Amino acid sequence: MPGWIDIAFRSILFLLILLITTKMLGKKQISELSFFEYVSGITIGSIAGEVITGLESNIFYGILAILIFGLVTLLVDFLSLKSKTFRDVVEGRGTVIIKDGKILEDNLKKEKYTIDELSALLRQKNIFRVADVEFAVLEPRGNLSTLLKKENRPLTPKDLQIKTATEKEPQTIIMDGSILDEALRSAGKSRGWLQLELEKLEVTLDNVFLGQVDSYGELTVDIYDDKLKVPSAQQRPLLMATLKKTQADLEIFSLQTDCEKSKAMYKKNAALLQEVIDKLRPYLNG
Repeated sequence: MPGWIDIAFRSILFLLILLITTKMLGKKQISELSFFEYVSGITIGSIAGEVITGLESNIFYGILAILIFGLVTLLVDFLSLKSKTFRDVVEGRGTVIIKDGKILEDNLKKEKYTIDELSALLRQKNIFRVADVEFAVLEPRGNLSTLLKKENRPLTPKDLQIKTATEKEPQTIIMDGSILDEALRSAGKSRGWLQLELEKLEVTLDNVFLGQVDSYGELTVDIYDDKLKVPSAQQRPLLMATLKKTQADLEIFSLQTDCEKSKAMYKKNAALLQEVIDKLRPYLNG
């Protein structure tokens, strides 16, 4: 057999074997690696490279070595799930680097990190002052987990006691000018509704690159012609404006009438409508 045919055969075979082995090991093997997984991945790749280029005369020895390393990696993952002590030995433990805004120099030196490297990790999290950090841990996989001091944390709607609407995953119902019927059904919409919404936005289906329905049932589109400006959906803001105007009209009517019974009715309905507005505000703020 000519050499180039042999190498081509080995390359295709080992690409398939490596793909099957990686699938067997799972997504963890190609995400953030532990020390053992890093060493295992390099070794498997090296074995495959040597066998493909013909440095190993017996191809089945290479296949056996890859399978052994794959099975050992699976065994290590299984034992790590069962035993924390074993997991700490194989994967390592987190190291506290910053506490109460102070850098723990001994721990930093132990992990062989410099101040510049620590500063770079902090900047990746948009943190530029060590004093702003309450707690920071260098995780076994090399990423830095931080907790800002309470006064430096960004405000959330919960902190302000503001109710927010629950959001669901947007459904992509148009892709490359084609309607995705399954996603359209999942969003609880029909083709007739979609056509009506596209007419409101003054765009045609074949000019839509991407169309999505959000958790409020509103359609947003990205069109091929980037120079054209697509109007944004205004149903929710318009409904909120209408409710506010109606509530204000009721209050005005209560001030303009001399009939006490009518005045009381207008005031009562204005108060009830204000309660409705307060409840719907998180959902209707555009």
